[in-house]
Amino acid sequence: MSAFVLKLIACVTMFIDHIGYAIFNGSSWFNYIGRLAFPIFAFQISEGYIHTKSIKKYLLRLFLFALVSQIPFMLFHSIISEGFYLNVIFTLLFGLISIVIYDKYNKFTGIMVAISLGIIASFLNCDYGFYGVFITFLFYVLNKNKLLLATGFVLTTLIRYSYYIIDFCLQYGIGYLGTVVNFYLPSMIGTVASILFILLYNKKKGYNTKYLLYLFYPLHMLLIYGISFVI
Repeated sequence: MSAFVLKLIACVTMFIDHIGYAIFNGSSWFNYIGRLAFPIFAFQISEGYIHTKSIKKYLLRLFLFALVSQIPFMLFHSIISEGFYLNVIFTLLFGLISIVIYDKYNKFTGIMVAISLGIIASFLNCDYGFYGVFITFLFYVLNKNKLLLATGFVLTTLIRYSYYIIDFCLQYGIGYLGTVVNFYLPSMIGTVASILFILLYNKKKGYNTKYLLYLFYPLHMLLIYGISFVI
């Protein structure tokens, strides 16, 4: 499976996910399918770092498109919830920065930076927060061993959803355990399932889609925002 096919799967499932948020408020099969998207994008960032000819241009490109995407993201987010959030490209950028420091400077420092940027991402309400930064970083650190990569990703995802379940039960009582598990379990399965596509990656580029994500991301949110007025 080439990088092009992976990006196509991620874009399609992301679109399905966002439709689910706009129509069904984030709790439908649209969203369970949509859980495939982010891990694939995070993996592609780590692969992009490996293959880029200029890390400075790569970082700048992510930063600029994060800025460009923020208004479409805020418009889209306004139809599903209140509050200020930063779009997912900021999260991916934080992950990429931690990879650069880990690879170019010092591995221990890189790990500390990944943890610190994950905390900052959560504090700034970046989409996918700490988890998003950490798995982007993790995909690079474990990229030479598919078994370790898959194991690390699955464990990190299980910890993430276990935290959500425990936190919810602490706030509202253990009596809601069954309900909250049923709510999060399909999303967890959808997220974990993304590793199957990642493991099928053949390290080939496929069609040149350098700007596919960067253009599709803000444009599809503007489209959904416009459709929401019609519906």
